[in-house]
Amino acid sequence: MKTKTIKSLTGIAAIFAGAVLQTSAWAQGGGGRGPGGAPLPQGQNANGMRVFLWTGLKSHNAGQHDYPQFLADWSKLLTEHGAIVQGALHGPSAADLENVDVVVIYKGDAGYMTDAQKSAVDAFVKRGGGLVTMHDSLCGPDPAYFAGLVGGAKKHGEVNFTLDAPVPYTIADKANPIMKDMSDMTLFDEAFYSITWAKDPGVHVLANAMIAPTRSAGDHKGEVVPQMWTYEHTVAGGQPARAFVWMQGHTYANFANYQIQRTLLRAIAWAGKKPVDELVDYVAPPRPAGGRGAPGAAGPGRGGQ
Repeated sequence: MKTKTIKSLTGIAAIFAGAVLQTSAWAQGGGGRGPGGAPLPQGQNANGMRVFLWTGLKSHNAGQHDYPQFLADWSKLLTEHGAIVQGALHGPSAADLENVDVVVIYKGDAGYMTDAQKSAVDAFVKRGGGLVTMHDSLCGPDPAYFAGLVGGAKKHGEVNFTLDAPVPYTIADKANPIMKDMSDMTLFDEAFYSITWAKDPGVHVLANAMIAPTRSAGDHKGEVVPQMWTYEHTVAGGQPARAFVWMQGHTYANFANYQIQRTLLRAIAWAGKKPVDELVDYVAPPRPAGGRGAPGAAGPGRGGQ
């Protein structure tokens, strides 16, 4: 899929309209319906896994850290692959996370959370909710805490990046179903090297990369550091939870890379405890003749215009 850049005011408005959607509507509607029992949008899979996209405001230079664009592109992509998607440009509340299977985080410094947001995320993970994070989402003031959610994290304020540089992947677990479409490859992106790791349990490494010899890497050049991993753990008194981390995404265009995109789709399904190929293999049902009468559509006799 080729990612499309939003060029019109209408498209930009759509991004911010999506930011205020609330997943609490899922709990209100029931039966695969929306707020107040309203029909789902035409073509949406009523039985799809429920995904919340937690993004943020654009930062860095053009083509980098484009969190609003991710919200627009991946809400569409995931819907086309059979998911029910909501999202926001801010951290989720407890109501946002009702009935959610997996939270996908692409936002700088997501480790900075209000007490209410932290409580909501902790409760979500305790009941077995899945987390998927990309790039500097795992950065914050308390890396040990965030590592307890996703397996590894980095501390805000430390020099801990290569900047724009080659990131050569070596696949560590080629048999893992998440990595079905991944091969050893090189992205031009950014890598981190100083990570606070969770222990007992630790992470399961899927791909490593050698740190490029950039000025900011300093003496860390040549180190081999995990850049993609899974993490499975159980909070005391809770249900088993899963997390997946991809440390790239500094360069937004890499989200459109065929191998990366399919790996992320599988990782989201896996983190949400769904069949790993559920999103990749989804085929939308054919539209009824005339394009009307589909689930969620207003057909004849139902007030259609």
